[in-house]
Amino acid sequence: MVPKEDNQYIGIVQLLHHFKWTWIGIFVVDNNDGENFLHKMQPLLSENGICSAFVERLAQLIHFEDYPEIIQRLLVIGMSWVNSRANAFLVYGESLTIMWLRFVTVVVDSESKEIALYRRVWIMTAQIDFILSGFQIKWDLHMFHGALSFTVHSRAVAGFKEFLQTVNPLSISRDGFLQEVWEQAFDCSFPKPELQEMQSRKCTGEMKLEDLPGPAFEMEMTGQSYSIYNAVYAVAHALQALYTLHFNRKKPMIFKNPDLPHLQAWQLHSFLQGISFNNSAGERVFLNEKREATGGFDITNLITFPNRSFQRVRVGKMDLQAPKGKELWMDDVVIVWSPAFNQVPPFSRCNDPCFPGSWKKGIEGNQFCCFDCVPCTEGKISNQNDMDDCFKCPEDHYPNKGKNGCILKPEVFLSFEETLGIGLASAALGFFSLTSWVLGTFIKHRDTPIVKANNRFLTYTLLVSLQFCFLSSLFFLSQPGKVTCLLQQSMFGVTFSVAISSVLAKTITVVVAFMATKPGSQMRKWVGRRMAFSIVLSCSLLQVWICILWLSTSPPFPELDMHSAFQEMILQCNEGSASFFYCVLGYMGILAITSFIVAFLARKLPDSFNEAKFITFSMLAFCSVWISFFPAYLSTKGKAMVAVEVFSILASSAALLGCIFLPKCYIIVFRPDLNHREQLTKRN
Repeated sequence: MVPKEDNQYIGIVQLLHHFKWTWIGIFVVDNNDGENFLHKMQPLLSENGICSAFVERLAQLIHFEDYPEIIQRLLVIGMSWVNSRANAFLVYGESLTIMWLRFVTVVVDSESKEIALYRRVWIMTAQIDFILSGFQIKWDLHMFHGALSFTVHSRAVAGFKEFLQTVNPLSISRDGFLQEVWEQAFDCSFPKPELQEMQSRKCTGEMKLEDLPGPAFEMEMTGQSYSIYNAVYAVAHALQALYTLHFNRKKPMIFKNPDLPHLQAWQLHSFLQGISFNNSAGERVFLNEKREATGGFDITNLITFPNRSFQRVRVGKMDLQAPKGKELWMDDVVIVWSPAFNQVPPFSRCNDPCFPGSWKKGIEGNQFCCFDCVPCTEGKISNQNDMDDCFKCPEDHYPNKGKNGCILKPEVFLSFEETLGIGLASAALGFFSLTSWVLGTFIKHRDTPIVKANNRFLTYTLLVSLQFCFLSSLFFLSQPGKVTCLLQQSMFGVTFSVAISSVLAKTITVVVAFMATKPGSQMRKWVGRRMAFSIVLSCSLLQVWICILWLSTSPPFPELDMHSAFQEMILQCNEGSASFFYCVLGYMGILAITSFIVAFLARKLPDSFNEAKFITFSMLAFCSVWISFFPAYLSTKGKAMVAVEVFSILASSAALLGCIFLPKCYIIVFRPDLNHREQLTKRN
C-alpha cells in the first residue's frame, strides 16, 4: 500500500538538487536495510554531483549494559556531526533512530551543543516517525525544528481524531496491543494476576491519547495510518467483489458453503489486482497490475514548539505520474527553517561556490565536490556559479572586466571622424589641391619652353592620373560597402597604372628624342604624341583587363574582422582573391621597375633632355615606398592595414609629383628667366 522505496531515492536527489546541497552527512540504521540503502543511494548521489561528508551507522538496538561503548560511539558520531561543514543531514532508519540522535546531543560538549542542535537541516525518509518513548518522552524535538521529511501520502479522514479520543484499553477486553501501547506511551502498567505486583504507576481509564505530548503520540493521520486505512478498504472491496461474483453465479465459486467460511487470503489476490475505489477522504485509490499502490510521497516540514508539541506542514510532494525529472514539487515560501539560518535556505557544500568569472578546479585527493575556484583565463568567461570550465564569448562579443559576461563589439572602420582618418584625408585633399595647382600652372604656361619640352600630353595625363590617385585613397576612409569595396582596389590599380605608364612613356620619349637628334637616325618617326599615347594606352589596358577579370570572378566584398581587435569588430573590405590583388600590385611594380631602369640608364643624357634624372629619383622613391609596403601590410590587421595602404598610396603619389614636377614649377613660377630655349639647350 506504500510506494516503492526506490522512488523515494529519486525524490531525495531532486530535493538536494532543489536546494543545491552537494555536501551532506548520512546517518543510517546499522542493519541490512541500512546497507541496502547505502548500496543504492551512494552511486545515485555521485551520479548527480552530490558527495557524502561522512556516513555514520546507528545501532538498531541500544543495550545499556554496554554503557561505556555506547558513550564512546556517541562521542565519535557527535564529533563527525559537529565538525562537518555539511549543514544537511540525511537520515535513514526507524523510529529508534531518532532516539539515537537525541542521545548524541546529550553527550556533545556544551560549547558545540548549540551548533549541534540548531545549525542543521534534517532530511528524513518515510520509514522514520518522530516518536520518543520511555524516559525520553520528557525530551523535546527542538533539534529537528525545520526538518524535511518524506512521508507516505495521506489525507485527513473525517472522524479519525474523534476515534482516537475515545480509545481506551479498559473498555475493550483482552486487547493486548492497546494495553502495550498504553504502558509505553504513559509509562504505566496494568495489573497482571500471574505476576507479582510491582511498585509502578498504574494505568487508569482516565488516561487519554490526546493528553500525550507530540513526541509520544501524533493525533493526526500519518502516512502509515493512511496506508493501513486504505488497505482495509481495499480488502473490503475485494471481498465485496468476490461475494458479488459468487452470488451472481447462483452457485459457490470455490466453496460449497455460500457463506465462504474457509476463505484464504491468497484467494483475494486476483480481486485486488487493478482494484480502484474512492475512499472516505475523497481520494481515488488504485492498485496496478502488480497490486502496488500508485500514490506518491508528501514532503512535510517539522515545526516544534516550546511545550514539546510539534506540527507537520506539507511543503511539497513527489508525484510519481509526473514527467521524468519533474516528479518533485516544493513550495519554498511556507518552509520554516531552523532559527540559526534566519529563515534563509541553509548552505551545505564542501566549500563556497565559484562565482561567475571563475571555474571549479578539483583538488587532488579530495572528493569531486571539493574544489578550488580559479579565475577565467584571458578571453574566457563563466556566467554561472560552479561552472566546470570557462568558455569563449561569441565572435562578435568580448568578455567584460569581471569575466562574467559578454559585451557586443561595436563595428568600427577607418573613417574621417577619427584622428588617423582626418590626417590621411587632409593629406589626400592637400596633395590633390597641390596637383591641381601644378596642373593649372602647366596649362597656364603651356606655351613656355619647359612645358613644351616635357610633352604636354604626357604631363597632363600624369597630373590628372595623380589627382585620381590621391582621390582614390578617400574610398579607403569611407564606410566599406559593396560599391566602395569594388572601387577601392580597382580605381587605385587603374589610376596608378595610368600614372606609371605615363612616367614610362616620358622616359622612353626622352631616350627616343635623344636618339632622334643624331644625324641620319631612323627614330625621328617615333618622336611625337602617337608613341606616348600607345605606351600609356597599352600598359593601362592590361591593368584594366586584370581588374575586370578580378571583379568578375572573385570581387572584393565587405566583411567584419572580429579577431584583429579585442573589443571591436573591424568593418573592412576583403580582397576576395589575394592572387588578383597581388597581381595588380605586381604589375604596377613591373611598370615602376621598368621605368626606373630606363630612366637610370638615361640619367647622363645632355641637360636639354635630362628629365630622366628626375624620373629616376621619383621611381626610386616610388619603389622604396611599395617595397616597404608589403612587410608592413602583411604584419598589420584591421584599421592599421588600411592605413598602411592609404599611406603608401599618398607617399608614392607625392613622390611622383614632387620629384618630377616641383623643380619645373620652381623654374616656371620663381625663375622665369630660366624658362627660355637658350637656357634649356645649354650643356654642362
